[in-house]
Formats: sequence, C-alpha cells, structure tokens
Amino acid sequence: QVQLVESGGGLVQAGGSLRLSCVVSGGTFRTSGMGWFRQGPGKEREFVSGISRYSVHTYYADSVKGRFTISRDNDKNTVYLQMNSLKPEDTAVYYCAQRQYALDPLRASSYSDWGQGTQVTVSS
Repeated sequence: QVQLVESGGGLVQAGGSLRLSCVVSGGTFRTSGMGWFRQGPGKEREFVSGISRYSVHTYYADSVKGRFTISRDNDKNTVYLQMNSLKPEDTAVYYCAQRQYALDPLRASSYSDWGQGTQVTVSS
C-alpha cells in the first residue's frame, strides 16, 4: 500500500520561505511522476507543481513560477517543494501526490495516491 507523508508546513511571514517534503513508501516512487497541489480556504484544489520520474521535466502553475522549485531524490523516495517569496495567497493545505508517469501532470485526476496534506499559512 502506497503511503505519502508530507512535512515542512507552518506559519511564515510574507516574503519568507518554506521547504515541503513528501516521503513515499510502499510504491514505485522511482518510476512515478510526482506533484504538489494545494487547497486554500473556500477554494478548490489546484495544481502547484509537478516533476517527471527522472526529474527531466518540471511543471509549475503560473502563480508560483519563479518562486517555487520542485525536486526529488529517488534514493530517498522523497519529493520536495522549495517555496520562496511567499505571499498570503499561498496560504493553503499542500498535498503531494503520485501518478503513473505517462499521465497528464497538471490534472488532479492523473494522480492515484495522495498524502494527508500539510498546512502552510503566510501572514501579511
């Protein structure tokens, strides 16, 4: 059974940084695409970033491009999301998710396994 556990969320002032981590166990991490999504208060879940199985391709929502960086360590079964220049509108629960590598990385429906989420709160 695949398990995804996020960590690294917290409270930060606008302009600050956080690094989220997601450790994956029980699956085929090395051959899976990974992604980060978020759901803000009163909002639908939205795509944030994705990465291909061997880190050849990365994908970002326009709202985070230039501020967030996704990466992965296949030896540690871990995917990261480095978040810089955080804004209050980045406040959300952040989820990592795993997909079959060939599926569309931007669509939530492509992801079959999800973590429980980690809260990120950015104060103004």
